[in-house]
Amino acid sequence: MTPCPVRPRLQIPRPQRRGFLTAAAGLLGVSALGGCDRFAASPTGQRALKAGENANLFVQRLLLTPASLAKEFPDSEISPWFKPNGTIEPPDRAYKALAAKGFEGFKLRVDGLVERPQDLSLSDLRALPARTQTTRHDCVEGWSAIGKWTGVPLSEVLQRAGLKPNARYIVFHCADTMEYAAGSDDEAAETEKTAAPGMESRPEGAENQASDSQPAAAEAPTDEGEEVQGTPVRYYESIDLTDAYHPQTILAYDLNGQALPVSNGAPLRLRVERQLGYKQAKYVMRIEVTEGLKGIGDGNGGYWEDRGYEWYAGI
Repeated sequence: MTPCPVRPRLQIPRPQRRGFLTAAAGLLGVSALGGCDRFAASPTGQRALKAGENANLFVQRLLLTPASLAKEFPDSEISPWFKPNGTIEPPDRAYKALAAKGFEGFKLRVDGLVERPQDLSLSDLRALPARTQTTRHDCVEGWSAIGKWTGVPLSEVLQRAGLKPNARYIVFHCADTMEYAAGSDDEAAETEKTAAPGMESRPEGAENQASDSQPAAAEAPTDEGEEVQGTPVRYYESIDLTDAYHPQTILAYDLNGQALPVSNGAPLRLRVERQLGYKQAKYVMRIEVTEGLKGIGDGNGGYWEDRGYEWYAGI
């Protein structure tokens, strides 16, 4: 009998009791301050927030096993309309060209710390084992919606690629341009080297909103065809291997029995059901396997995390 492949395991340090209590106290202190932005922006505030985030991750992993499932609902409870918030249509010309042909030419790039880099079409992904789950999406703004998602478990894609021993994080690079960073042509060219395949061109003039309920960090030009100055900053997210191999973590291509609409993240949307909505990256074009998060964005693990949001965001 062929032995089952052993997936890499992320070693999570178990903090000492004193460290845990200190982190919890820091979290309570920050909560008591409410909307004190000045404190939150200070080095002390940032350390307290980070301690609270670490405590959240530790408690979640302590109370839940890696296989603990988020609640799944009967079809009778599916929301009549799944709110297409955030970016509703990426303005990039390359994305628009793919969407116009029903994503016929789409290829999901899987690279980084893998033994066998992959370029997978939607047909390739649909041919892999699939999972359907009816779950609740909880937005950081306070609203929720229930949808029926079908897609390929992320674990299937990672097993196909084969992770190297030092792999620790899975980074999702997306098609939606969030803002334009000032920089030299050399810096822009360097950024484009790391773009998802087919997404190297500049965005077409169009309104762009931020992903998952957040106000846009910057707007794309509103006049059709207007040239954009600066380097496109596209949405990205990341999770660790524990969540990557969770049975409910899927790359969804269908919503409520139909092909995923553009407004909800076509061609692929990450579903990681035990975390808040901004972790559910839309318009996934590339998956990069890494040892750490430094050097990607500002090094905090996600577009909104680079702007102060919690990385783990567990619920």
